[in-house]
Amino acid sequence: METTNLGCTGLRVSRACLGTMTFGRQADEAEATRIVDRALEAGVTFVDTADAYPVPPDIATNGLTEEIVGRILEGRRDHVVLATKCHFPMGPAAHQRGNGRLHVRRSVEASLRRLRTDWIDLFQVHQMDPQTPVEETLDVLDDLKREGKILFGGSCNFSPVATARAQIAAARMGVDGFRCLQPRYNLLHRHPEHAILPLAQAEGLGVIPYNPLAGGFLTAKHRGRRPDEEPPAGRFSLPGMTGDTYRRRYWNDAAFDRAERVFALCDEAGLEPARVAVGWVLAQPAVTAPILGASSADQLDDVLPAFDEPLPADLLAALDEATRDDTLEWRQ
Repeated sequence: METTNLGCTGLRVSRACLGTMTFGRQADEAEATRIVDRALEAGVTFVDTADAYPVPPDIATNGLTEEIVGRILEGRRDHVVLATKCHFPMGPAAHQRGNGRLHVRRSVEASLRRLRTDWIDLFQVHQMDPQTPVEETLDVLDDLKREGKILFGGSCNFSPVATARAQIAAARMGVDGFRCLQPRYNLLHRHPEHAILPLAQAEGLGVIPYNPLAGGFLTAKHRGRRPDEEPPAGRFSLPGMTGDTYRRRYWNDAAFDRAERVFALCDEAGLEPARVAVGWVLAQPAVTAPILGASSADQLDDVLPAFDEPLPADLLAALDEATRDDTLEWRQ
């Protein structure tokens, strides 16, 4: 598999990033091990996790995925670039969440223990925190870099305005700031193209989009269903915030209609929808590495071919035309 630099840093990463939020709930440790083994065999050297995994986030289970990842990678930590995140509650107290100095520092130290590693290559704040000045977050990340506990900082789910503010603040403070962004981005959600992706290119930031398959929607496994039906067991039926979020994003008329246009083009090209969906994200100039999530090792076989052979230019153009969205609204 090809590798590339993470933005303007010297850190080389594979063009695919393995997501792990299913580890510990949708995939038990044995299956998670098979998923990691399959990814490593294919040349994937970039692994993304979070202290709030597995989803849905729950104080009782938060940290379980990191523990599993730590055990799986023990003895081969040097073979991967490892990313994790903090923000969500890790305990009942108000200071045990958010992007403030205390929580970020404690989160890094706890993640290091769970992941069984001495350092984290990319440490990201998982959401915006309106109660904490971004300068405080950038300052503690800079401290952790100088201590050798993390190499680079990043952000996930930041709006364009929040991303720009963080870049301005970092320049004013004389610190490295965020070197990588993690937005939601796929053929059904192209809003990052309006501001986030151009900003990343202008600033030399890495981009590792999550949800390239729209939570499995773009695998066509729900093709033939209707948005007024109850979704089957899986990502869309998860309890709490996670299931609600996925249904809000994709279980609606607009998403079903747009997805059907994508599937029709896949049929015409004779290509599997999962491969096409990932291949389209991979082809976008600002993208460093799409994050591939899986609940079984077999699911990786559906998307890994996208990294062996680029999609034809005419198909990319047709997909662009079929899914273009002129809405300027930013959505998480």
